[in-house]
Amino acid sequence: MNWLKNLKSGLQSLLHKQQVDRELDEELASYLEASIADKQRSGMSPEAAHRAAHAEIGSRNSIKHQVWSSRWESTLDNLATDIRLSIRALSKSPGFTLVALLSLTLGIGANTAIFTLLNAILLRPLPVQNPQQLILFGQGGAIGSTDNLNNESWQLFSYPFYREFRTKSQSFSGIAALSSIQFGSHGSVSGGRPEQMRIDIVSGNYFSVFGVVPALGRTLAEADEGAPGSGPVAVISYAWWRRRFGGDPAVLGKTVRIEAHNYTIVGVAQPGFFGATVGHPADLWIPLSMEKEISPGWHGLEDRNFHSLFLIARLKPGETAEQASINTNLLFRQILRSDYAGSYPIQGESTGIQQAHIELTSAARGLSGLRRMFSLPLKILMTIVALVLLLACANIANMLLARGVTRAREVAVRMALGASRARIIVQLLTESALLALIGAAFGIALAWNSSALLLHLATPGETPVPIDLTPDLPVLAFTLLLTVLTALLFGVAPALRATRLELTPTLKEGRGSAPTSTRNTLARSLIVGQIALSLLLLTAAGLFLRSLLRLTSVDTGFDRNNVLVFGLDESAANLPVDNRLTLLQQQIEDRVQSLPGVQSASFSMFTFNEGQWSDDIIVQGIPRSPENSQDVLYNVVGSGFFKTFGLPLLAGRNFSAQDTVKSPVVAIINQNMARHFFPNQSAIGHHFGFGEDPVHSGDIEIIGVVKDAKYVALGEAPEMAAYFPYSQRIQYFSNFTVRYTGDPRPVIAAIRQSIAQINPNILVSTVSTLSEEVDRSIATQKLIAQLSAFFGALAVFLACIGIYGLLSYSVLRRTNEIGIRLALGAQSRALLWMILRESVVLLALGLAAGIPIALASTGILRNLLYQLSPGDPSTFAASVVIVTAMTLLAAWLPARRATKVDPMIALRCD
Repeated sequence: MNWLKNLKSGLQSLLHKQQVDRELDEELASYLEASIADKQRSGMSPEAAHRAAHAEIGSRNSIKHQVWSSRWESTLDNLATDIRLSIRALSKSPGFTLVALLSLTLGIGANTAIFTLLNAILLRPLPVQNPQQLILFGQGGAIGSTDNLNNESWQLFSYPFYREFRTKSQSFSGIAALSSIQFGSHGSVSGGRPEQMRIDIVSGNYFSVFGVVPALGRTLAEADEGAPGSGPVAVISYAWWRRRFGGDPAVLGKTVRIEAHNYTIVGVAQPGFFGATVGHPADLWIPLSMEKEISPGWHGLEDRNFHSLFLIARLKPGETAEQASINTNLLFRQILRSDYAGSYPIQGESTGIQQAHIELTSAARGLSGLRRMFSLPLKILMTIVALVLLLACANIANMLLARGVTRAREVAVRMALGASRARIIVQLLTESALLALIGAAFGIALAWNSSALLLHLATPGETPVPIDLTPDLPVLAFTLLLTVLTALLFGVAPALRATRLELTPTLKEGRGSAPTSTRNTLARSLIVGQIALSLLLLTAAGLFLRSLLRLTSVDTGFDRNNVLVFGLDESAANLPVDNRLTLLQQQIEDRVQSLPGVQSASFSMFTFNEGQWSDDIIVQGIPRSPENSQDVLYNVVGSGFFKTFGLPLLAGRNFSAQDTVKSPVVAIINQNMARHFFPNQSAIGHHFGFGEDPVHSGDIEIIGVVKDAKYVALGEAPEMAAYFPYSQRIQYFSNFTVRYTGDPRPVIAAIRQSIAQINPNILVSTVSTLSEEVDRSIATQKLIAQLSAFFGALAVFLACIGIYGLLSYSVLRRTNEIGIRLALGAQSRALLWMILRESVVLLALGLAAGIPIALASTGILRNLLYQLSPGDPSTFAASVVIVTAMTLLAAWLPARRATKVDPMIALRCD
């Protein structure tokens, strides 16, 4: 264990300064006491003795300072010398330097880029006062109704519940509410042109709970949260104020017109505050009292069963999260018992209320759908790039070990001339540190330019996700720590080994007789580790790629080709939510369907991958029970929706003009719902209703059955779904879909023109295709598959470079031996096998270690794979074949070159 002794010696030399410094301080203290005592014995007063003694100590301290200044200057001189020598040594080996820098740039850059995303999405706290005191009710779950008592952990809450709970709770200094429905609307400032705005609807105490102070004017107050429609005021974000108004202080008092209502700007939020939702920075905040006006047709403020609010609270000083959780759930169940008394006359009601609870979680990092989406993928990608960097370090360490053999004479000469071993180790470590620093600099530049690209690949769309990816202090600290660890990982062992030699034999040895680096146990272990890790990464990449291929081949149930999806802002038409709005929608559909190249057109509440809305239904004639009470997805569509989406009608009829608000309520259901509730019989003519809907309770008639489809994700389990005609459920829509033929560009232009002719106030915000929407739904899987494939290939490439470099140095060192063997009649085939044999052994050991590691590790990928086992035999077999082929190729190239050596030239090698 000589290397441990050497490491201990090196650390002792680094601590020598502190030890000497302490000894000098102790000596000066002893001298001070003795000097004072001597002067007092000579007749001096105590005060005079102290002054005289301290004067002498001052001169000694000056000498001490001069000594350490001299040592510091010497250290700086040595460091400058080491840097110059390192630059010279690296410039003499351009091939090694280029490969090492490329490996480090990719490794450190990839780690920094992924960590930048991870930090921005998962780790960065909200820019508010004491964010660690913020508590979220629930886990920021999916938007939708949570009024089913069987849903044990509640995520969303009604406005009446919020008001009652806020009044009675004693654990929090404040509780704020935020609408879970994120609004992107067109509005105009003081009569100007319409523009896109992101709006958050919040409670009046929202800013006070977060501890956000205004940069200008005031924030919202509880007085703004009065009766519905009583708070037409708005607070704007600092970023929007600077971007839209140029930081003009006269912004206060200006009006913003949104959905036919004017809002007076009363304040600007503090710099940096973007709201509670990461990835959805708000431009404006308006009070909850304006919810009906900002979302016409939605009347949830007085409905205890309309659960649409996130609740965020601030703990009282001295209150723990555990105490708050106990008190919160006691009060929660009390309110539930009063709310649902008699509403659920089914067995198990009391058990459902007893099991229902609120899980309190930290809101320090805000709400984020992106966090739920990217948490596991980013952690997996972070692990992958960390392993790639580890492979790069192993590769560079192996090359340094091989270079150490060729530099043995240089090291021996320097030691013979009086250089200490510690001094040479420091110089070799300086080379490693210089490589790591240059690689880190290139890596940061790579990460700076690639983080935004990664985010765009993960969340494709016309508008990039607004997340600040500027490297901050945590990112820079991470990169610095990574650089130091990287330099130590690949630099320490080669430096210690390069200086562990016998001077006399080394100075007398020729190149051909020096021991080869392939016989170094550490070098062989590094190669085995590289093969094992590259097999692991390649297997993971293969699993992701095969899973992606299976996802892309899923039958969506609809025809996604040749379908345009328009994002409309109908609310800008300023029409009331009544028959006039329906007539406008029908007029747009009829006009567009008459255009050349258009086959069909329809409005819809949802298209694909836009979230979902579900509710609990019961079927008429079947007693209410847990089996009969099921959540069903629902959509509100036009009569042309099924033709536009290519969803065939399997039974019954389509919606028609006779389905109005005055006619019986009708619906079309999918096959899965028909099979579940009406097995072995026709569903046509049956009725169902929403369990808590006082208007539509069991009076919805089923008039048709359509083919099953995917609604939110390609990998989702079969869902029950019901479609309703928009003529009976009047509301604004943001989706307008069109099936077309031919070139889409003239069709898009004609549709825009037609909508503008019908009503110039209706704005077309986005245009995409249904195929793009489907592709966007698997963007995360694509990103993981693409990056893992790239880094898996890079891992195999690095392992091959390691083997190639190791054998190249081996062949170079054994040139004399090879020449002798050739001169004595050795066959090329035997010589080739002699050189390849050790590589085959290393490959076998690497595969033997890598296969069990891969089998044990890929289990964590189960949730990211679609209909594929983490231990898929074909993927493992393909990975083994690829690693074997690439490794043997990397070993064969230098081995083949060795068999072509001219014996006469080889024998002259010294």
